[in-house]
Amino acid sequence: MGSIGLLKGKRKVDEESVKELSKALRRALLEADFNVRQTKELTERIERRMMEEDPLPGVKLQTHAMNLIYTELVRILGPPRNIRPHNETVLMVGLYGQGKTTTTAKVADWWRRKHGVKVAVIEADVHRPGAFQQLKQLLEGTNVSVYGEPEEKDAVKIVKNGLKIHNAADVIIIDTAGRDSLDNELKDELIAISEISNATEKFLVIDAQVGQAAGPVAQTFHDLVGVTGTIVTKLDGTARGGGALSAVSTTGAPIVFVGEGERINDLEKFESDRFISRLLGMGDIKGLIDLAPGDLDEQEALRLTQRLMSGRFTLTDMYTQMEMTSKIGTMDKLLSHLPDSMFGGGMSNMSKSQKQQMQKNLDQYRVIMDSMTQQEKDEPHLLKSSRIKRIARGSGVDEKSVKDLLGHWNKSKKMMRGMKGNRKFRKQMQSMMDIDDGIGM
Repeated sequence: MGSIGLLKGKRKVDEESVKELSKALRRALLEADFNVRQTKELTERIERRMMEEDPLPGVKLQTHAMNLIYTELVRILGPPRNIRPHNETVLMVGLYGQGKTTTTAKVADWWRRKHGVKVAVIEADVHRPGAFQQLKQLLEGTNVSVYGEPEEKDAVKIVKNGLKIHNAADVIIIDTAGRDSLDNELKDELIAISEISNATEKFLVIDAQVGQAAGPVAQTFHDLVGVTGTIVTKLDGTARGGGALSAVSTTGAPIVFVGEGERINDLEKFESDRFISRLLGMGDIKGLIDLAPGDLDEQEALRLTQRLMSGRFTLTDMYTQMEMTSKIGTMDKLLSHLPDSMFGGGMSNMSKSQKQQMQKNLDQYRVIMDSMTQQEKDEPHLLKSSRIKRIARGSGVDEKSVKDLLGHWNKSKKMMRGMKGNRKFRKQMQSMMDIDDGIGM
């Protein structure tokens, strides 16, 4: 967070510096769509703590301030919510266009994958044509049962029938209709569904980019059904997410899940400390590891990490790295988990279109490397003019693209050597992945 830079070089806190920090922090939080009242309360608490609490011995003033901001934001979000695996009926509510139906599918599949239970979904949105078909398509091949009556206009009747048919399911999730604004008809429908379902959980689905309107929206739904949890959608690299904090503050219903992609498994169980760490540009290496799918070869991942940390990096290593990355998700998703300070801070300033172009380049590089021999990937120095021509022809690209790949590899190799010399990052990776330091570093 740039406002912390105001303390750079200072050894002792003074009132003027604290006021400057508070003013810059308030501006940054408002730009990130934090609620105005909440921003005022937060900055006043940090001001008071900055003046009253001394940094620990050896801790810089900048680091002390960042830690205070971090702990205060985590305090707002509260501890992580525990989700019961069985005997749950979940009601999904939210305005139109917030990604509610997609999120319903994601939550259903998450429950099935994480807890191995029988999950059923009821589509009760009778106002949006195609909602039932969309949900069925999203959950195709997942073993999650989907119930709906596309021709029926009575949402309460659909829920009644669905609950009877799926009474043996461990978890039932009900997707409800959304509107641009809550009219009396939708309010009555929601209240009736909530009462008949006797839902154990009522999750408010809210778009990360909804901004300061999140607070009033959350309050309206909370008054209607008693929201027990919040799910933040579309939390990609461009979303600020401050509005989600406003929703939590208004309802007292903690964030349960965050969604940050289009794929059905692009859903994370929310942990406040990791969310805030990413929001402040401090990264979330553990979260990145958790994103790895079950079929990722852990031994291969460990071997590759050891090679990267030792400064060795061939085209074979780069290809393996790209394959693993593609299993985790898009480049945008990957970079959102890394600290802004990594790679000289350049990655954090990339626009969405630049990240998409980077993803496109990486996909092309894998195609190019498929036209190389194993020896060429292990010994890139062999790649001279004649070999480059052959590889370009075999992969259907021009020679410049092959040379761009080699340029990218050279930059990556230099970056890996830089990581080898970064003791702080190396220790973090060692503790996360249980790597012994005795690997010739």
